[in-house]
This record gives sequence, structure tokens and C-alpha cells, in this order.
Amino acid sequence: MSDKNISRLRRAKKTRMKIKDQDSPRLSVYRSSKNFYAQIFDNLGTKVIASASTVEKDLENRSNNTESAEAVGKRVAERAIENGIKKVVFDRSGYKYHGRIKALADSARKAGLEF
Repeated sequence: MSDKNISRLRRAKKTRMKIKDQDSPRLSVYRSSKNFYAQIFDNLGTKVIASASTVEKDLENRSNNTESAEAVGKRVAERAIENGIKKVVFDRSGYKYHGRIKALADSARKAGLEF
């Protein structure tokens, strides 16, 4: 693994230890070079409540840019609200909060999720 990825995973581990103490579900994001993924876990991190990604066939923009990140954020928020989840904790997985990560978070907030 590269030093950049090791540093990101170290940052992610530190924030997840703080998130574990809170009793609300966690919205976790992952970005690869081609796709973008978002999942909502229960507070223990064992069960996936809702998920969305750019891999889904019915998504019109299937690339890895800010527009598709906004679509994924909106979709995961809608699915979470259908399952009765309104308040989540945002887990950015060690990524910086700008660009695609910020676009996903903003669109999830607009769709009704509370961070």
C-alpha cells in the first residue's frame, strides 16, 4: 500500500473510534478511481441499513465526479428515510472534506438526513 493510503486509513480508524461512542447510525463513504459508494451502518457497524453507489444500473451518471456523488448522496438519503433513519453520523473514511465528499454530504442533507 502507498503511504497516502496508509495515512488515510489511520485517519479513518481514529474517527471511527470516536463515532463508535455515539448511538446513531453511520454514513460511510468510499471512493475508488472509477466509482463512488455510500453505506449507512447501524451503530455497531454490523448491519447495512441503506446503500447507494455509481455502480447501480438505473443511475444516469455512472462516472466518478461531483454530479454522480450528489446523486449517490440523494439516493442513500432517500433510502435511509424509507427505513426510518433521519439522523446519522458522517464517516468520511479519512478523505478530506471537499470535492466529491462534500458534494455527497450536502446532497444528503438536502434530501433530509441530519448530521
